[in-house]
Amino acid sequence: MAAFEIGAAVRVVRNVRDDGTYPGAERGERLVARGSVGYVRDRGTFLQDQVVYAVEFVEAGRVVGCREAELIPAEVPWVATRFEARDRVTPLRRLAVDGEVVAAPGAVGEVLRVLRDREPEPAYHVRLAGRTLVVPESRLAEAGEALGGDAERDTEGIRDG
Repeated sequence: MAAFEIGAAVRVVRNVRDDGTYPGAERGERLVARGSVGYVRDRGTFLQDQVVYAVEFVEAGRVVGCREAELIPAEVPWVATRFEARDRVTPLRRLAVDGEVVAAPGAVGEVLRVLRDREPEPAYHVRLAGRTLVVPESRLAEAGEALGGDAERDTEGIRDG
């Protein structure tokens, strides 16, 4: 059962990159930026169980295939985030679960999922030090970004994902 009808306005929740099948684009090139609004022009299935939508992004001048999990209704309020799934991040201070430090600045983790509906700020499921943690956006930096201050001394209590 398809979630979106033909003509529906939808928003893409992650950057859409060329997987090698988009004419005239380089593999890995960003085709459409996350948060962009487009219109469903057609839909079909992939591997008999995944609904794929042909979405026209007028501002980008492109029609791209999007899986259902990559789309939300356009009218849903959009919360812009700094990171997206698969981004490599590091904590800005030591992270602790139940008082035990589980990750320190400089440790590199991977964003597994974006949690846009968290209050008071977006958060992420991050795979760090062999654990999946829920980390607020303000506690993360891009992996390799210079860290300053007392990052090695400060500890932030978080929870397992």
